[in-house]
Parts: sequence; C-alpha cells; structure tokens
Amino acid sequence: MIKVLLWFILLVICWPLALLLLVLLPLIWLLLLPLRILGFAVEGALSLVRGVFLLPGRILGG
Repeated sequence: MIKVLLWFILLVICWPLALLLLVLLPLIWLLLLPLRILGFAVEGALSLVRGVFLLPGRILGG
C-alpha cells in the first residue's frame, strides 16, 4: 500500500519519471529473479551442511 501511495506522489510531482519507473520495475524484477533463485539454493545447501555438522551434537546432547 505504501509503494502505491509513493508512486502516486511521484506521479503528481514528476509524471515522466513515474511512468519510466512503472515500465522498468518489472524488467528489473525479471533480471534479479535468477539471483533470488540462486540465493534459495545456496541457503538450502548451507542449511544442509549446518544440519550435518550439528547432528552429532543433537544426538549426544539430547
């Protein structure tokens, strides 16, 4: 909701910039999507390694 209000304020103040932002934001999102997917994969791999290292402590500590 806040982003929409900020966009409308920008539209009133400087409409060419607001329209440019409206066009460019989906393109920027598409460019950053592979990095987000890579981030999920790296986070999953690191949590797996963390789980493997902490498993003996969980078993012994109980």
